[in-house]
Amino acid sequence: MAPTLYIADDTCSRAAQLIANELDIEHQLVHFDVFGKSTSSGEDFASVNPLLYVPALKLDNETKDIISETIIICSYFADQKPEAGLIPAAGTLERVKYDQFLVQLATEIAQKHIPLMRKLMTPEGIEFHSNKLQKAYKLLDDRLAKTLYLFGDNLTVADAYVWGTFWNSRSGVDLSHLENLAAWKARLEARPAAIKTIKDEAEVVAVHKAQIAASS
Repeated sequence: MAPTLYIADDTCSRAAQLIANELDIEHQLVHFDVFGKSTSSGEDFASVNPLLYVPALKLDNETKDIISETIIICSYFADQKPEAGLIPAAGTLERVKYDQFLVQLATEIAQKHIPLMRKLMTPEGIEFHSNKLQKAYKLLDDRLAKTLYLFGDNLTVADAYVWGTFWNSRSGVDLSHLENLAAWKARLEARPAAIKTIKDEAEVVAVHKAQIAASS
């Protein structure tokens, strides 16, 4: 048996997929249709995560524990194979600072995109959130001026999370002037693990859509 990773297409769940693929961690994918609320496995996703958010990870242990939140799942995967260096060792000051960075990514990037994508903002709110995103991405662009990835020349969990929440085309935030960030994104998406992530996601989404069509 392998753990089950619940995903939705073009969401932050890609980050968890990417880390699992980078580490060759075997996992099963289940697609959650965020609009119709069905899953490709037929499960009631509310029983997996009552908040109906992806990703969620059901472990293959005796108690079938469930873990949610993208940065937590990514960190859990990375901690399974510490020798890969995708995250600092747990319990160290370096890890504390790294976790701080991940939380900042969640609050200053991922959560700033969502109200823009859902068209929930007043003109003033759009300007405020767009400016916040521009500032956050500029800080990343500056980091990438001297390194291939956010924490040096090797990919880590932070890179996966930024990639999984790279929603500027949907939120309407123009990042075309950030050349280091663009080069980083192209570099990441050329990795075999990223290519596999997109391919695997597309396949399970297609299967689920066929199931929905057949039952309608």
